Amino acid sequence: MYNSNNNNPTVYSTEFGRICKKCGKPENQCNCKKGKPQKPDNKVIKDGVVRLRLERKGRGGKAVTLVEGLVLHETGLKELSKELKKICGTGGALKNGIIEIQGDQRDKLLPTLSDKGFVVKKAGG
Repeated sequence: MYNSNNNNPTVYSTEFGRICKKCGKPENQCNCKKGKPQKPDNKVIKDGVVRLRLERKGRGGKAVTLVEGLVLHETGLKELSKELKKICGTGGALKNGIIEIQGDQRDKLLPTLSDKGFVVKKAGG
């Protein structure tokens, strides 16, 4: 079932997925980490300022506009993401609380987000 051998712990199983190194149970059944608070993600700054950032790294040279710093619930982010993609006429995605819009769309998104009441800044190149 689970490998609790501390000398050579299993870290991944095709049957269960990721395995906890401490208790040997699948991570979704693990009790080791539930009591500890998660570390905040340093990449996302949530100070009330929405940042529009252009990113090309790791995307084969394709530009992607990232909308970071939105303090909204998941459903609000999904709705806003859908609306922004519609305004820009492009595709995109919502990953880890960051909205990704294909192409350099910062000039279109800045007034749109400002009209919605967000404090918006262009960040990066």
